[in-house]
Amino acid sequence: MELILKYFPNLTEIQKQQFEQLRELYEDWNLKINVVSRKDIEELYLRHVLHSLGIAKIQAFLPGSQILDVGTGGGFPGIPLAILFPEVQFHLVDSIGKKIKVVEEVVAGLQLQNVKTTNARVETVSGKYDFIVSRAVAQMETFVHWINGKIAKKNLHERRNGILYLKGGDLTEELKIYTTATVFPLSDYFEEDFFETKSVVHLPLKFKG
Repeated sequence: MELILKYFPNLTEIQKQQFEQLRELYEDWNLKINVVSRKDIEELYLRHVLHSLGIAKIQAFLPGSQILDVGTGGGFPGIPLAILFPEVQFHLVDSIGKKIKVVEEVVAGLQLQNVKTTNARVETVSGKYDFIVSRAVAQMETFVHWINGKIAKKNLHERRNGILYLKGGDLTEELKIYTTATVFPLSDYFEEDFFETKSVVHLPLKFKG
Protein backbone atom coordinates (compact mmCIF):
# COMPACT_ATOMS: atom_id res chain seq x y z
CA MET A 1 0.00 0.00 0.00
CA GLU A 2 2.93 2.37 0.73
CA LEU A 3 3.93 1.71 -2.88
CA ILE A 4 0.68 3.18 -4.17
CA LEU A 5 0.89 6.23 -1.90
CA LYS A 6 4.48 6.79 -2.99
CA TYR A 7 3.33 7.55 -6.54
CA PHE A 8 -0.27 8.63 -5.89
CA PRO A 9 -0.06 10.65 -2.67
CA ASN A 10 -3.33 12.57 -3.12
CA LEU A 11 -5.78 9.70 -2.66
CA THR A 12 -8.99 10.29 -0.72
CA GLU A 13 -9.70 8.23 2.41
CA ILE A 14 -12.20 6.14 0.45
CA GLN A 15 -9.63 5.41 -2.27
CA LYS A 16 -7.03 4.42 0.35
CA GLN A 17 -9.52 2.04 1.95
CA GLN A 18 -10.43 0.53 -1.42
CA PHE A 19 -6.78 -0.02 -2.39
CA GLU A 20 -6.12 -1.58 1.03
CA GLN A 21 -9.11 -3.91 0.62
CA LEU A 22 -7.76 -5.26 -2.66
CA ARG A 23 -5.27 -7.66 -1.07
CA GLU A 24 -7.83 -9.22 1.24
CA LEU A 25 -10.40 -9.59 -1.53
CA TYR A 26 -7.94 -11.14 -3.99
CA GLU A 27 -6.39 -13.46 -1.39
CA ASP A 28 -9.86 -14.66 -0.43
CA TRP A 29 -11.07 -15.19 -3.97
CA ASN A 30 -7.81 -16.67 -5.16
CA LEU A 31 -8.28 -19.56 -2.74
CA LYS A 32 -11.59 -20.37 -4.46
CA ILE A 33 -10.75 -19.51 -8.06
CA ASN A 34 -7.11 -19.16 -8.99
CA VAL A 35 -6.85 -15.95 -11.03
CA VAL A 36 -3.51 -14.62 -9.80
CA SER A 37 -0.41 -16.77 -9.17
CA ARG A 38 0.73 -17.15 -5.54
CA LYS A 39 3.90 -15.17 -6.20
CA ASP A 40 1.86 -12.40 -7.78
CA ILE A 41 -0.54 -12.29 -4.82
CA GLU A 42 2.48 -11.64 -2.58
CA GLU A 43 3.49 -8.79 -4.89
CA LEU A 44 -0.04 -7.73 -5.79
CA TYR A 45 0.58 -4.00 -5.35
CA LEU A 46 3.74 -3.97 -7.46
CA ARG A 47 2.92 -6.42 -10.26
CA HIS A 48 -0.78 -5.75 -10.65
CA VAL A 49 -2.03 -2.60 -8.95
CA LEU A 50 0.84 -0.18 -9.61
CA HIS A 51 1.44 -1.71 -13.04
CA SER A 52 -2.22 -1.03 -13.91
CA LEU A 53 -1.92 2.52 -12.61
CA GLY A 54 0.97 3.11 -15.02
CA ILE A 55 -1.75 3.98 -17.54
CA ALA A 56 -2.84 6.85 -15.26
CA LYS A 57 0.69 8.31 -15.41
CA ILE A 58 0.31 8.52 -19.19
CA GLN A 59 -3.32 9.62 -19.32
CA ALA A 60 -5.53 10.97 -16.53
CA PHE A 61 -9.12 10.19 -17.54
CA LEU A 62 -11.61 13.05 -17.37
CA PRO A 63 -14.98 12.70 -15.59
CA GLY A 64 -17.57 11.18 -17.90
CA SER A 65 -15.04 9.25 -19.99
CA GLN A 66 -15.86 5.72 -21.13
CA ILE A 67 -13.06 3.17 -20.82
CA LEU A 68 -13.12 -0.43 -22.08
CA ASP A 69 -10.78 -3.00 -20.45
CA VAL A 70 -10.30 -5.95 -22.81
CA GLY A 71 -9.25 -9.35 -21.41
CA THR A 72 -9.39 -7.95 -17.89
CA GLY A 73 -8.56 -11.32 -16.29
CA GLY A 74 -8.79 -10.74 -12.55
CA GLY A 75 -9.69 -7.09 -13.08
CA PHE A 76 -6.46 -5.48 -14.27
CA PRO A 77 -5.95 -2.74 -15.25
CA GLY A 78 -9.65 -1.86 -14.91
CA ILE A 79 -10.25 -2.14 -11.16
CA PRO A 80 -7.26 -0.08 -9.93
CA LEU A 81 -8.08 2.56 -12.57
CA ALA A 82 -11.74 2.58 -11.52
CA ILE A 83 -10.69 3.26 -7.92
CA LEU A 84 -8.43 6.09 -9.06
CA PHE A 85 -11.04 7.65 -11.37
CA PRO A 86 -14.42 7.27 -9.62
CA GLU A 87 -16.17 9.64 -12.06
CA VAL A 88 -15.13 7.61 -15.11
CA GLN A 89 -17.13 4.65 -16.43
CA PHE A 90 -15.25 1.37 -16.90
CA HIS A 91 -16.45 -1.67 -18.85
CA LEU A 92 -14.43 -4.80 -18.00
CA VAL A 93 -14.69 -7.66 -20.51
CA ASP A 94 -13.27 -11.17 -20.44
CA SER A 95 -14.25 -14.33 -22.31
CA ILE A 96 -13.52 -16.56 -19.28
CA GLY A 97 -16.52 -16.76 -16.96
CA LYS A 98 -14.67 -17.63 -13.73
CA LYS A 99 -12.45 -14.57 -14.10
CA ILE A 100 -15.41 -12.25 -14.57
CA LYS A 101 -17.01 -13.87 -11.49
CA VAL A 102 -14.00 -12.81 -9.40
CA VAL A 103 -14.07 -9.32 -10.94
CA GLU A 104 -17.76 -8.96 -10.07
CA GLU A 105 -17.15 -10.04 -6.47
CA VAL A 106 -14.19 -7.66 -6.05
CA VAL A 107 -16.22 -4.79 -7.55
CA ALA A 108 -19.07 -5.56 -5.15
CA GLY A 109 -16.68 -5.83 -2.19
CA LEU A 110 -15.20 -2.43 -3.01
CA GLN A 111 -18.68 -0.97 -3.70
CA LEU A 112 -17.48 0.45 -7.01
CA GLN A 113 -20.37 2.17 -8.77
CA ASN A 114 -18.49 2.93 -11.98
CA VAL A 115 -17.72 -0.60 -13.23
CA LYS A 116 -19.73 -2.77 -15.60
CA THR A 117 -18.65 -6.33 -16.43
CA THR A 118 -19.34 -8.58 -19.41
CA ASN A 119 -18.43 -12.24 -19.93
CA ALA A 120 -17.93 -12.33 -23.73
CA ARG A 121 -15.42 -12.01 -26.51
CA VAL A 122 -14.79 -8.32 -27.08
CA GLU A 123 -15.79 -8.54 -30.76
CA THR A 124 -19.39 -9.13 -29.61
CA VAL A 125 -19.46 -6.11 -27.29
CA SER A 126 -21.14 -2.97 -28.63
CA GLY A 127 -20.45 0.59 -27.54
CA LYS A 128 -18.01 3.42 -28.18
CA TYR A 129 -15.15 4.28 -25.85
CA ASP A 130 -12.66 7.10 -25.36
CA PHE A 131 -9.86 4.69 -24.57
CA ILE A 132 -9.44 0.93 -24.70
CA VAL A 133 -7.01 -0.43 -22.11
CA SER A 134 -5.44 -3.85 -21.71
CA ARG A 135 -2.46 -5.77 -20.40
CA ALA A 136 -0.80 -7.46 -23.38
CA VAL A 137 -3.53 -9.98 -24.18
CA ALA A 138 -2.46 -10.21 -27.84
CA GLN A 139 -0.13 -8.81 -30.48
CA MET A 140 -1.11 -5.24 -31.31
CA GLU A 141 -2.32 -6.10 -34.81
CA THR A 142 -4.67 -8.77 -33.45
CA PHE A 143 -5.85 -6.46 -30.69
CA VAL A 144 -6.61 -3.62 -33.12
CA HIS A 145 -8.68 -6.08 -35.18
CA TRP A 146 -10.65 -7.17 -32.07
CA ILE A 147 -11.63 -3.65 -31.05
CA ASN A 148 -12.39 -2.34 -34.54
CA GLY A 149 -15.24 0.19 -34.51
CA LYS A 150 -15.28 0.76 -30.74
CA ILE A 151 -13.58 4.17 -30.57
CA ALA A 152 -15.73 7.24 -29.76
CA LYS A 153 -15.83 10.09 -32.27
CA LYS A 154 -15.45 13.02 -29.87
CA ASN A 155 -12.09 13.54 -28.19
CA LEU A 156 -12.44 14.70 -24.57
CA HIS A 157 -8.71 14.55 -23.81
CA GLU A 158 -5.67 16.26 -25.30
CA ARG A 159 -4.35 12.83 -26.23
CA ARG A 160 -6.37 11.32 -29.05
CA ASN A 161 -8.84 8.51 -28.42
CA GLY A 162 -7.46 5.02 -28.95
CA ILE A 163 -5.60 2.21 -27.22
CA LEU A 164 -3.52 2.43 -24.03
CA TYR A 165 -1.72 -0.90 -23.86
CA LEU A 166 0.55 -2.24 -21.12
CA LYS A 167 3.35 -4.17 -22.81
CA GLY A 168 6.80 -5.51 -21.95
CA GLY A 169 10.04 -5.99 -23.85
CA ASP A 170 11.20 -4.62 -27.20
CA LEU A 171 8.18 -3.45 -29.20
CA THR A 172 10.00 -2.21 -32.31
CA GLU A 173 8.92 -5.05 -34.60
CA GLU A 174 5.37 -5.29 -33.30
CA LEU A 175 4.71 -1.56 -33.68
CA LYS A 176 6.53 -1.13 -37.01
CA ILE A 177 3.29 -0.71 -38.97
CA TYR A 178 1.84 1.75 -36.42
CA THR A 179 3.68 5.00 -37.15
CA THR A 180 1.39 7.01 -34.84
CA ALA A 181 2.05 4.81 -31.78
CA THR A 182 3.96 6.32 -28.86
CA VAL A 183 5.80 4.15 -26.32
CA PHE A 184 6.09 5.45 -22.77
CA PRO A 185 8.62 3.47 -20.65
CA LEU A 186 7.21 3.01 -17.15
CA SER A 187 10.75 3.23 -15.77
CA ASP A 188 10.38 7.00 -16.39
CA TYR A 189 7.63 7.07 -13.76
CA PHE A 190 8.36 4.20 -11.35
CA GLU A 191 11.81 3.39 -9.95
CA GLU A 192 11.24 -0.30 -9.06
CA ASP A 193 13.21 -2.86 -11.12
CA PHE A 194 9.99 -4.57 -12.19
CA PHE A 195 9.24 -1.64 -14.51
CA GLU A 196 12.56 -1.59 -16.36
CA THR A 197 11.14 -3.44 -19.37
CA LYS A 198 7.51 -2.33 -19.04
CA SER A 199 5.82 0.32 -21.16
CA VAL A 200 2.48 1.88 -21.98
CA VAL A 201 1.75 2.13 -25.71
CA HIS A 202 -0.65 4.82 -26.89
CA LEU A 203 -2.08 4.09 -30.32
CA PRO A 204 -4.57 6.73 -31.55
CA LEU A 205 -7.38 5.28 -33.64
CA LYS A 206 -9.91 6.91 -35.91
CA PHE A 207 -13.64 6.76 -35.24
CA LYS A 208 -15.53 4.36 -37.48
CA GLY A 209 -19.28 4.89 -37.68
